[in-house]
Amino acid sequence: MQAPLFFALIAAFVTSIGLIAVAARGDWSERHSGLFALAAGGMLVTLSLLHITPEAFALSRHAPALILTGFLGGLMLSFLVRAVFPEGGDAGQAAAITPVMAVATHAFIDGIIYSVTFAASFSSGVYAAASLLLHKFPEGVIAFAILRRHGFANRQAFLLAFLAAAATTPLGVIASAPFMYGLGPETIGALFALSAGLLLYVATGPLMEPLKEETPMRSFLALGAGVGIAILIATLPVHGPEKGHGLSPLASHDLLDMVP
Repeated sequence: MQAPLFFALIAAFVTSIGLIAVAARGDWSERHSGLFALAAGGMLVTLSLLHITPEAFALSRHAPALILTGFLGGLMLSFLVRAVFPEGGDAGQAAAITPVMAVATHAFIDGIIYSVTFAASFSSGVYAAASLLLHKFPEGVIAFAILRRHGFANRQAFLLAFLAAAATTPLGVIASAPFMYGLGPETIGALFALSAGLLLYVATGPLMEPLKEETPMRSFLALGAGVGIAILIATLPVHGPEKGHGLSPLASHDLLDMVP
């Protein structure tokens, strides 16, 4: 448990760096929260399509149905939140629950991946940790942008984004470590698929709301910047297309060996 927890803490630190980078100038980030949300949406949909979804398809035969389930689940949860908070000052903040929960779910699954890959072999765990670290920086930015967009103060947004995007990864390690040998590729693939569906809902729904307010050119530039950053992350050497979401061929082989 020590090795995956150590790398999960590093992941939480990397996510925190992203948070600090955008929270350091609270007033500026508040004024441009719409552009931040659009950039975060561009990053999120790109990373979901390039990494999470392909790995889900590789590991689970039920990935298409589970991705749709995750997407519709996020939509239904959003409707439920709006029904509970139909109007009033807290309605805007309540609308952030669904997207932030989606980010937290994905970060928690990252912790599970750490446990499973290190259980397979130390080398597989190190490779998976290195791959996953590359997308941890934007997770903090995405969560922070969502919260600022929905009216949270700078300090509140920082704390909640830290809990959702950073603290959940070590928590995923702690929760899954006792059961790491019982989680096979099919289970991880199912979790990936649900996570991908949730995140695609967030990327195409709540994070795209500023399109109604920003000028077309500013919206295009913000979205393009987010997509460009995500593509840059995706093209780094540690992320080959055959490697998926942080699982090397060695890790996938070892995981298959773990299944009875």
